Amino acid sequence: MSLGLKRFFSLTGALRSHIGSAAVYLTPQTKVSVQPLIVPKVIRKGNKSMSLSKITTIEGPKGRIEMEIPDFVSVKLEDDNAKLTVSVVNPEEKMQRSMWGTVRSHLNNHIIGVNEGHLASLKFVGTGYRAQLEQNNTFVNVKVGASVMQGLTIPEGITVKSPAPTSLLIEGCNKQQVLLFAANLRKFHPPEPYKGKGIYVNSETIKLKDKKIK
Repeated sequence: MSLGLKRFFSLTGALRSHIGSAAVYLTPQTKVSVQPLIVPKVIRKGNKSMSLSKITTIEGPKGRIEMEIPDFVSVKLEDDNAKLTVSVVNPEEKMQRSMWGTVRSHLNNHIIGVNEGHLASLKFVGTGYRAQLEQNNTFVNVKVGASVMQGLTIPEGITVKSPAPTSLLIEGCNKQQVLLFAANLRKFHPPEPYKGKGIYVNSETIKLKDKKIK
């Protein structure tokens, strides 16, 4: 029998981002500064928009990275510049809550990058498949079965090493740029599912298919 009692679900705590609310700890060699953008940028997100009005600069032994952040995100240095905290104006708003964790994750990756660097490894699998550094280590030439020369110019801020003809090591302080360059090289011959030939990134594996029988 109902006694007219109601359950109020609005008594739960305020919404918080588990990733965004976590502090980012800095090394003594890391310098972080936040400055207003001279000309803010407006980005559309579906039927909404956000303004990138601030720029965060992270410097360390490995390099320097700049990152634009929205106006509703606050980045503060605490404990005598020993840690970084990220917050948003309204955590209950969907866009702000999603950007809260995103900004914190990118800042954490950049801090790791300027101190330790980020690494991606490429493995060339296939008969005659290999890579070679050319033009004073500014161009990666890949040979993956095509009759014409293929390759990419190495972007600024990224270094590439070839410990063996069938492998490459890509290093840089910006994780996104490192993985993007690795992905662009992989496009020359993604791993195919029948013989397993192709360019593999990091610990990538594929499941081989049975050969088609006519």
